[in-house]
Amino acid sequence: MVVNLSQCFSPCTFPVFSSLLQNNCRYKRFMAHSANLNANAGKKCLIRIDVSSDTVCPWCFVGKKNLEKAIEFTKDQYDFEVRWHPFFLNPDAPKEGIEKRKFYEDKFGSRSQQIVNRMYEIFKGIGLEYNMSGLTGNTLDSHRLISFAGNQGLEKQNKLVDELFLGYFTQGKYIGDRNFLVDAANKAGVEGAAEFLADPNSGLQQVQDELRKYSSDISGVPYFVINEKVRISGGQPPENFIRAFHVAAS
Repeated sequence: MVVNLSQCFSPCTFPVFSSLLQNNCRYKRFMAHSANLNANAGKKCLIRIDVSSDTVCPWCFVGKKNLEKAIEFTKDQYDFEVRWHPFFLNPDAPKEGIEKRKFYEDKFGSRSQQIVNRMYEIFKGIGLEYNMSGLTGNTLDSHRLISFAGNQGLEKQNKLVDELFLGYFTQGKYIGDRNFLVDAANKAGVEGAAEFLADPNSGLQQVQDELRKYSSDISGVPYFVINEKVRISGGQPPENFIRAFHVAAS
């Protein structure tokens, strides 16, 4: 049975949740209750999370940070495996890149500044400064590299995804810049990244296979599939991920 929790969990709840996380005692009571669940259950349950995302999607970064908070809080109850899979918000984006601000203006028109202002606030809520400088563009090489990193271990893959998000969203790095991609891979401990990326066909089939398997039936990201039976979309707050873990483990 597949349970879709996205109808119950709206990503728009995050700005409200940021305040609740700091001040609302109801949230603290929920966390205390969560910590007591399965306290005597013996062997920890494995929670496998398949994440479809794009490396230029700000909500994907927000969702990752909140997922990690939920994992940290429940790590005594569950073991976790997190795997990252490709999705293309703009598959026809140019490889040479385009200024982020111009892209936003072309795509969203008069709403662009409002959207950017909201992302500044959202990122501030997770302790980061949103950066609109630099270029955006085609993300294929970043997805090839993420799949390649996964072949060397999920921990390296997860670290790479974090480095790519940090560079693109907070440091003005271009997601299609080969030097940036290799530097992010080195920081994550991924070996052979430069040689791998030098061949444009390396990892291409793996990306296409993962697109068909994990992302062909979805229309937006981030998209989380937990133990193949609970599905969540959007940059959900930690509380919602924790609830999803309990449902998936039941």
